[in-house]
Amino acid sequence: MYYVGIDLGGTNIKTGVVDKNGNIVAKSSIPTKSDRPADEVALDMAFEVLNLVKTNKISMDEVVGVGIGSPGAINSGAGIVDYSPNLGWYSVPIAELILKRVKKPVRVCNDANVAALGESLFGAGKGYTDTVMITLGTGVGGGIVLDGKLFEGNESKGAELGHSVICVNGEPCSCGRRGCFEAYASASALIRETKEAMMRDRSSKMWDFVGGDIDKVDGRTAFETEKMGDAMAKLVVNNYVMYLSEGLLNICNEFRPQAILLGGGVCAQGDNLLNRLKVRMKAMHYGYQGAPKVELKIASLGNDAGIIGAAALLM
Repeated sequence: MYYVGIDLGGTNIKTGVVDKNGNIVAKSSIPTKSDRPADEVALDMAFEVLNLVKTNKISMDEVVGVGIGSPGAINSGAGIVDYSPNLGWYSVPIAELILKRVKKPVRVCNDANVAALGESLFGAGKGYTDTVMITLGTGVGGGIVLDGKLFEGNESKGAELGHSVICVNGEPCSCGRRGCFEAYASASALIRETKEAMMRDRSSKMWDFVGGDIDKVDGRTAFETEKMGDAMAKLVVNNYVMYLSEGLLNICNEFRPQAILLGGGVCAQGDNLLNRLKVRMKAMHYGYQGAPKVELKIASLGNDAGIIGAAALLM
């Protein structure tokens, strides 16, 4: 049997046919063109499902259903995208719109949760029953899998781990609060802190790294120039690791998962980031001495996590 996973984004719709072992046997990508009415986007999604299955000589009788990972606030039980600023959608019954055309069960879930499910079942979290995935991107996304099942909370609006406060009255966050984990541990926060450090020290090697153009600063800037011995870059990296580890320690204490999986562009640093986090978190005894160890790992499915996790909603 096969499962179809759709990674619905504001820019592209990525679709994949996935087998029971989490392997993508066929996939495609088309532009979302999200400025159109939602039913037109849904029509394209349904067509892509049917076309991908047909062109790969798979019968729809072999397809269990379709899973969708969507950005925004999702009511998974009702199959509705309540609100998605990335798509400009309000109260869109996306599951129903797809069901009408593919005649198969359809499930929809928040994209961060879907990625967490994919990683837990078939990626870096394979073999664990309790995992938490943290995605370090423009914001900080979270996904929780407990006893092998996705935890979403009331009306599927839970798992907003990026919006737990780690510094009261701290940096403003996009959610309207101040001092959120996201405001200190996202790639956006790392870039902000890097730019502020550069403005304080015009002799920093970080300026040379970006060719003198501060607008070219990204998540790599401080990490890479620290390797060159730049003191200001080291300060930025150390502070970033401090804030990130504090947020992760909170997750350890709140959920005591077997593993925390880290995804997002910042994680391209690999062991350079991971080992620093482990040292600091070990020093804090994961909150208290004698607590069961929580493994810290880099997510492994990359850009396919959304497709595989969406498909897994039907498994």
